[in-house]
Amino acid sequence: MLGESLQITEIKDKAYPMSLLLLADETVEAIGRYIDDSRVYSVCYQQEEMAVFCLYPLTADTLEIKNIAVAEAFQNKQIGSFLLDYIKVLAKEQNYKTLIVGTGDTGDAQIRFYQRNGFVLFDKRKNFFIDYYPEPIFENGRQLVDMVLLKWEVDQD
Repeated sequence: MLGESLQITEIKDKAYPMSLLLLADETVEAIGRYIDDSRVYSVCYQQEEMAVFCLYPLTADTLEIKNIAVAEAFQNKQIGSFLLDYIKVLAKEQNYKTLIVGTGDTGDAQIRFYQRNGFVLFDKRKNFFIDYYPEPIFENGRQLVDMVLLKWEVDQD
């Protein structure tokens, strides 16, 4: 499996792969609101950077996935699921109780992806995409308004 050949390293020098991060977040400004307070991981395959994820400690018990992105050439190869499993292990090792992730309310495929990987819907951040982005964002022909929140409880597995 491709996932077993991946090298995952934490980025310490703030040389963030912005082109990858922008696959999962709409603006550099939005990324700037969380990137410096997150642990950012680079994912490489045969020395090629092909994915990235950011983990933000929301509370002492809750870790939030702020960004998770896989380069187009590597999508639909189970890399995202592999990375979620890896993140779950990190959350357990770091003694978090809950792992959360947010996605746009029009992101039906993303919501299903997280649900297939054990996450359950639990809340919304109302008007998130209206309050935090200067321009309207459209996905699947609909304007993003709310952020849908999903969670995974560490002790469930």
